[in-house]
Amino acid sequence: MRIKALPGDFKVEERIDLPAGPGPYAYYRVEKTGRTTLAVQEEMARALKVTPSALAFPALKDKAAVAVQYASVRKRGPKTLEGKGWRAEQTDWGTRALRTGDLQGNHFTVIARNLSPDEAAALMPVADKLGRHGLINYFDDQRFGSYTQRGFIGKEILKRDAEQVVWMYLSEEMIGDPREVKTFKRLCASHWGQWGYLLHQAPRPSNYRSVITYLKDHPHEYRKAANLIKDRLLSIYLSAYQSWIWNLIIGAYLERDGEMAAKLDILHARLPAPEPGPELAPLRETLVDLPRLTARYPGDFRPAADKVFADEDLELRDFKARILRRVYLTKGERPVAFLPIEVTAGEAGVDEEFAGRRRATIAFALGPGQYATLVLKAAAALIGTQIKVR
Repeated sequence: MRIKALPGDFKVEERIDLPAGPGPYAYYRVEKTGRTTLAVQEEMARALKVTPSALAFPALKDKAAVAVQYASVRKRGPKTLEGKGWRAEQTDWGTRALRTGDLQGNHFTVIARNLSPDEAAALMPVADKLGRHGLINYFDDQRFGSYTQRGFIGKEILKRDAEQVVWMYLSEEMIGDPREVKTFKRLCASHWGQWGYLLHQAPRPSNYRSVITYLKDHPHEYRKAANLIKDRLLSIYLSAYQSWIWNLIIGAYLERDGEMAAKLDILHARLPAPEPGPELAPLRETLVDLPRLTARYPGDFRPAADKVFADEDLELRDFKARILRRVYLTKGERPVAFLPIEVTAGEAGVDEEFAGRRRATIAFALGPGQYATLVLKAAAALIGTQIKVR
């Protein structure tokens, strides 16, 4: 199964409860294609003559998608704004900035390509099965854009290794890094410690310059340098590792009685995927803590968590960002399984992109924190194939 082969193959639209107005905040409906949310935020902010932080997007959306999302700003601006790959239209006024909690979920329409006739025919009953029973609520690959060949920078934060945190931030290529950042990081790795030289090579503008400027004058004060990394980035790094450990705990719990045959490929691992059936219903009501200092894992989740912590050479008491001054691990819990809603699959047709193959459309709605790609991976596994992007 191939997804995102063409720009219009993957469409997502936010469902949001806009705060009641009138008020001083302008709400914009933003449609983008082939651009990251952060890039659009930067360009919109320039057009509105505000800082990017003044323009609130409640969520990030995939670059490789036609995405409709919402933003707010406390300013009177043009009714419409446009840039490369995006258009924003003012829809309303309200009393406050938009928040993540305003999101009700997302609706997805996805064209699955490069299917055999049997796979295409099986997609409709598989969609029905997922819509009736659901699937395991793993965090999917989009959560782990900060992963590097050395692992998670968030883990090094929890291990209190500030020097390694700074090294990974400046020198380790992350999955989500753009090309120019990867080039700069290779330069940092080969010229480590040459802070004056690296300062001249650092992207403008960028937070890398702030960190390197400090290291130029204080070459061994890595903890202070680590705290000069933007709080938003540090939070992303911690959340990525925290989410990965949650995934591993759930995987270990599901395989407590033996390894499962069906797997979902997430990051560098294959995590167990039970067949959708009535036994998933209680797991949709079972909440498991995100790992943090005060997390609790009752029953069979305790040995699963202990195994994962031992494999990671960490203990639960380590799950506190002690070397950071202003950034903390996310509090909360997450259902073990979830149920996509409004699931439909259209009749298969000829795939004009892949000769001799079939295409089919699958649509569904998800709540906040649920991953469309996970639904598609589960569907692919159930029809006996794997998902490929582009």
